[in-house]
Amino acid sequence: MTKSTIRYTSILVALVATAAALAKPVQLDSGLIQGEPVEGTTVQVFRGIPYAAPPVGDLRWREPIAVAPWEGVRSATEFGNICHQGPALAAMIGEDLPTRSEDCLYLNVWTAAIGGEAKHPVMVWIHGGGLTLGWGHQTGYDGTHLAEQGVVLVSVNYRLGALGFLAHPLLNEEAGVSGNYGLKDQIAALEWVQRNIEAFGGDPDNVTIFGESAGGTSVHALIASPRSKGLVHRGIAQSPWVTGSNYALLDKALPTVGSATENGRQWINTHFDGIDSLAKLRALGAEDLFAAQEAGYAVAVTVDGEFMLDHAVDLYRRGEQQDIPVIAGTNTDEGTIFLGLLSFDSPEDYRAAMQEQFGEHAATILDLYPATDDGSLFAAKNQLITDTWFAQNTRNMLAGMANVSSNGWQYHFSRRAPQAPMLGAFHGMEIAYAFGNLDAEASAEDRALSDAMARYWVQFAKTGNPNAEGLPAWPAYDPETDQHLELGDEIKAGGGYRKAALDVLNGIWAATMAVAEDSTPEG
Repeated sequence: MTKSTIRYTSILVALVATAAALAKPVQLDSGLIQGEPVEGTTVQVFRGIPYAAPPVGDLRWREPIAVAPWEGVRSATEFGNICHQGPALAAMIGEDLPTRSEDCLYLNVWTAAIGGEAKHPVMVWIHGGGLTLGWGHQTGYDGTHLAEQGVVLVSVNYRLGALGFLAHPLLNEEAGVSGNYGLKDQIAALEWVQRNIEAFGGDPDNVTIFGESAGGTSVHALIASPRSKGLVHRGIAQSPWVTGSNYALLDKALPTVGSATENGRQWINTHFDGIDSLAKLRALGAEDLFAAQEAGYAVAVTVDGEFMLDHAVDLYRRGEQQDIPVIAGTNTDEGTIFLGLLSFDSPEDYRAAMQEQFGEHAATILDLYPATDDGSLFAAKNQLITDTWFAQNTRNMLAGMANVSSNGWQYHFSRRAPQAPMLGAFHGMEIAYAFGNLDAEASAEDRALSDAMARYWVQFAKTGNPNAEGLPAWPAYDPETDQHLELGDEIKAGGGYRKAALDVLNGIWAATMAVAEDSTPEG
């Protein structure tokens, strides 16, 4: 037998063995599932795995419960339903809107680790979309590339909008608290990971949660919640959306937002008549609820004293979050894709809006973000959104790491969109780089940045420290030096990103919250 024949035979045997491994069903605690290989790779993908029972009927607005076991082998080759939402995000990203349903608690797994001796770190992706839009299997979230780098990648659907976050007096009477159902879905998915991920070659003792925008909000909230203890070992918050209005106390108004319960009661009363029992509340049609949500629903994480013991901003400030390593960062131009959400379109209207929103602090805001014409108004709106919706509490989250033993690392993504320079380094742009899912026509410079980001993210998942051989050094975050790693045309360390503006915003926040504290009755 010639050497070439031996080599060919060895390759053939290896391919047959690989195909056999790929064809083998995986045993979960709920039953057997069958995935499929990703063509041209050693990765297998398992789509549409139910991790909790459908939250329908009497299970609507309840904590998720275990999925019913099934007989035989369940196919995991098709993605599951997505949670109820409108078409806006699908239109923005150019994808067809998948089938929507209340039966939407599904996750997906990409892995190249089945049958291996070593357990691989697990990365659980939580999608963004303002807690009202999005799904775990958007094209940009394909986990093949990261799985090829040595992690097991999980992406998750969770309840959205009113179905995921409604607080209401009737629900409080039943369970003591309400709201946060979408976040509790995420906890259920993490519990599923603990029970099942070893079957995919993953390590349940090394789980990194990561997400962008509302997914970053979720990471922010989960790490601040006692419910995540033991389920999460590292966290990456990409552009976490944390503002004065998307955390609300259960039964008490803040200067920036009404109580979650009162907001929910008013919303139900505005759109539906005669809802005076839980039976009537749960009998509302999903499409009717969705239509009412589209007319206006202010989603918020509820500070309920149970899932969220206090406002998460205060928990980080006091160092009472989970003591785990964290990466957090923002993009230069977070605001450009959101400009249409701000109602003012002239410098005069802008000044009036700032006066209404910030009151006695309006002059300070106008000094920070001046606007005298259309061009400066564009820049002011972009920077105002970037700082107040994203950068301020990203830095505060990192500053809170100084109060625990684990390190934090800050990044600043500055690569301008090659195809849309007017948008700059826009909100969500870094996702494709971190996942390694750039367009086929991406430049060599973009591919190099993507390769570096994926390596940083994977190294962090493996070790709790993003620094890897051959990559520029990434300094750990220290409030005194305020260092970050810039991910842009060049990868380099820097310091003091937006420091002056964020310090001023924190001063305004402290003064605003002090009004609430001063108005609290004693006793």
